[in-house]
Amino acid sequence: MIEVGNILVHEDVVKNNFVCNLNKCKGACCLEGDSGAPLNADELDIIKEIYPKVKPYMNAKGIATIEREGTHVTDFEGDYTTPCVDVNKECAYVIFEGGITKCAIEKAYEHGDISWKKPISCHLYPIRITKYPEFDVLNYDRWSICSPACSFGDELKVPVYQFLKGPLIRKYGEEWYQELEDTVAGI
Repeated sequence: MIEVGNILVHEDVVKNNFVCNLNKCKGACCLEGDSGAPLNADELDIIKEIYPKVKPYMNAKGIATIEREGTHVTDFEGDYTTPCVDVNKECAYVIFEGGITKCAIEKAYEHGDISWKKPISCHLYPIRITKYPEFDVLNYDRWSICSPACSFGDELKVPVYQFLKGPLIRKYGEEWYQELEDTVAGI
C-alpha cells in the first residue's frame, strides 16, 4: 500500500495499466453485475434532485424502473446503489448510443442541464473505495469484461491512477493528486 495523506492506495492502482476502450467492451460495466452502481449517502439527495433534468435523456425502461423503485435502492448487502432494470440487468440510467452504453446522468451534464457529472463510483471505475472511519483504501477492481481496457492501457502505457486523474482530483483534490504523483515518482 502507498500512503498519500489519509488515503491508502493499493500498488495495483499504480502498477497496472488501464484505458477504457468502449469500442471493444461497449460499456459492459453498466450492464453486468449483481447490483447497480454504488452510491455514497451524500449522493442520494443529488440524484433525487437532478432526476427531472436527467429523465428526458433516459429510455422508457429506465424511467419505468425509477418511477417504480426510486432514484436509488438498497442492495442485498445493505449498500445504496442505482436501481437496475428488471432487478439485475443494466443500470436504470443507462442509455444506448451506437451500440455502446452511455449514462443519462452524464449526458445531462454534458448538455449543461446539471452540474454533477455522475456517481463518483462510476467516474472512478475501476478503482473502488473502501471507507474506514479514519481513512479510505483505493483498490483496483479487476473484472474480465475490462480486459480490452487493460490491453489498451498496456499499449498506451497509462497506469490506472493516471487514467483516472480527473475523477481522483474530483474526489480528493489537486493537491492530493500531486502528492500521489510525487510519491509514485519516488518509488
